[in-house]
Amino acid sequence: MAEVIAFTNNYADHSTQDGYQFEFFCMRCGNGFESPFQRSIGGVGRMMAIGGNLLGGVVGGRVEEAGFDAQWMRGGNRGKGWDKALQKAAAEVQSHFNQCHRCGQWVCQNICWNDEKGLCVQCAPKLDQEVSAMQAEAQVGQLHEKIQQVDWTENVNYRDEVTAMCPECKKESGGGKFCKFCGHPLASAPESMTRFCSNCGTKLGDANFCSECGTPA
Repeated sequence: MAEVIAFTNNYADHSTQDGYQFEFFCMRCGNGFESPFQRSIGGVGRMMAIGGNLLGGVVGGRVEEAGFDAQWMRGGNRGKGWDKALQKAAAEVQSHFNQCHRCGQWVCQNICWNDEKGLCVQCAPKLDQEVSAMQAEAQVGQLHEKIQQVDWTENVNYRDEVTAMCPECKKESGGGKFCKFCGHPLASAPESMTRFCSNCGTKLGDANFCSECGTPA
């Protein structure tokens, strides 16, 4: 009976025509470990083929590698050599990972594994870390409440109407009665600085014609 190859999906295959290499990563935090590069027999064969013109041929003065490339695509990337390389790589990085028997995830030993409970920290959080996080969260909540009780508007003019962008120079006005760039009177400017229609007395603002009677400003 053929040997069954155990596998998981927490790895990335970085193998090339020259050899095999895999990156295994934690399924919780994403931290990864890359296995050492394993040069394949095919990789050696590729160099021999290029140097000795065994699989390809010389076309117009250059080495033709299509024959080898096709062979690699057929079986070099997925086959017994690849399976053995994956098994070897998994064994090399296994000490950095544990599989949680509650959720099934493979997680890194240093960050995401709870040795005391024998489970990943998602299934069995480390209590000291949880307490620390809760304390910090409580501090933020209490600060929010205390800050809300302080009057932060004492020096802010919130009673007068504010014009954010000056209609004259099109720059941010600064929020005062006059534009800080061009001095143009804004919405909260004194009535004496405000333009009115000479015919009907309607407030003109920046209009060139009165919106009520059409009289030119």
